[in-house]
Amino acid sequence: MARKIGILGGTFNPVHNAHLAIARAARDAFELDEVLFMPSFEPPHVDAKETLDHNQRVEMLELALCGESGFEIDLREIAREGKSYTIDTIREMRAESYDEYYFIIGGDMIEYLPKWREIDELLRLVTFVGSVRPGYEVTNPCGIELFAAPELEISSSEIRRRVIAGESIDGLVPDKVKDFIYEHRLYNA
Repeated sequence: MARKIGILGGTFNPVHNAHLAIARAARDAFELDEVLFMPSFEPPHVDAKETLDHNQRVEMLELALCGESGFEIDLREIAREGKSYTIDTIREMRAESYDEYYFIIGGDMIEYLPKWREIDELLRLVTFVGSVRPGYEVTNPCGIELFAAPELEISSSEIRRRVIAGESIDGLVPDKVKDFIYEHRLYNA
């Protein structure tokens, strides 16, 4: 029997509490058997100079997901190296199994989705699900399935900015991730 697998991709630079909240909300809304956190080696839309080494990002993901039921890390895009395109990843996954895949995106990416590489093919291969805040209207050009997610105004870029400025990141990332950032002096100017 096919399992229902969620995929949450990103740089996770660093992973934060909104990533976890969106994954939990999608898992519950679509009754997913598992959610795979899929860090990219080099995403096509992010400046690589600002992205930490993949080993550090994976280590933070491991710390964040420790003890979370049904959350796993999939390293196929790290292993592939170079720029990561979702279409290549989904084709690979579909060739490996008959599972149903649900690609989880944040509300900020819903309107950008038509610009993804080979989006028409992607929409045939995977179910896109987008998180929206309750009471917040979003343009949904691809007609993807929407689900309610907790209202958390957290971004990785804001966390990096706060660390550089010496401001607190309490409550923005799991405590183990916060400790890792400070212990390894990540994002310091």
